[in-house]
Amino acid sequence: MAGAASSYGTRSEGGRYGGARAADFALRGTMGTEMNNTARILDGVKIAAEIKAEVAAEARSLAAVGITPGLAVVLVGHVAASEIYVRSKVKASAELGIRSEMLTPPESVTTEEMLALIAELNARDEVDSILIQLPLPAHVDTRRLLEAVSPEKDVDGFHPINAGRLQSGRPALAPCTPAGIMEILKRSGLPVTGQHAVVLGRSDIVGKPAAMMLLNASATVTVCHSKTVDIGRYTRDADLLVAAIGKPGFVTADMVKPGATLIDVGINRVTDAAEVARFFPGDEARAAQFAQRGSTLVGDIHPAAFALAGAYTPVPGGVGALTIAMLMHNSVKAAKARRGPGRHHSAGDRA
Repeated sequence: MAGAASSYGTRSEGGRYGGARAADFALRGTMGTEMNNTARILDGVKIAAEIKAEVAAEARSLAAVGITPGLAVVLVGHVAASEIYVRSKVKASAELGIRSEMLTPPESVTTEEMLALIAELNARDEVDSILIQLPLPAHVDTRRLLEAVSPEKDVDGFHPINAGRLQSGRPALAPCTPAGIMEILKRSGLPVTGQHAVVLGRSDIVGKPAAMMLLNASATVTVCHSKTVDIGRYTRDADLLVAAIGKPGFVTADMVKPGATLIDVGINRVTDAAEVARFFPGDEARAAQFAQRGSTLVGDIHPAAFALAGAYTPVPGGVGALTIAMLMHNSVKAAKARRGPGRHHSAGDRA
């Protein structure tokens, strides 16, 4: 999809380019509730807490047999949003019993130097999972680096081998945000089998893997993208709509099927007062936040569309909350597959 206007700060799908501040979560669930109090709010913060508790228990079980899951995070240069997000990952790791380390090559690092670093991390047995924080500097070959990570340590699930395993329905380390979406649906008891699921966006990070996970769960899946003609024709037929295009308020109320489940992956920062008033008319909490901070967040779904939903994820406090939780889940999963009791012996199944 085309980029947002200059009054927006658009965060990439799945939060890989930085995290929303904790204060934003105080507003979760306010969007759309004034219009329709019957729509069910899917609380990502609560579900993330459940998953983190499970991860901590798994980590304690591994610790009891002398294994501490190890996560290595590679952050190149100094990007403020990325630094904040990486610190939140490191903090979560420590809280859950996962050993983490942050490696910070300078922005001038070359692709070859990065490949050497990845090779070193691949060879270290105590490192179970590797995360390369995106975006990388333009001169670094991102694809080569992501493909250089050992599939069994690919905590983001971006390696082509893991993508192939996901496509074929085999066990794999799956991309964190789509996996979080599936956890929201499962733990909320929402139907997927036989439902018409429409995914807006075809990125390798969210759109494509989300579509594949929904297909593996026996949904009938339609993927829309920047070249799709008349997107509303498809979204109006969606029982389950996943919006992951990074365009503020793109999905409007007239594009939504009444009673549909709306999963909003977008996290876009709005800095224009007129746009805040357009997205959140009469919302005093949003107005107060904007007055204090000069910005507020909106998803890819216009807040007015939630009035028609049967259930929806708010922004903030919805899908975004699951990304780090699923990263921690993948970190422990990788450790169990590589070093845990009863681990697989076939390299093809270890992820």
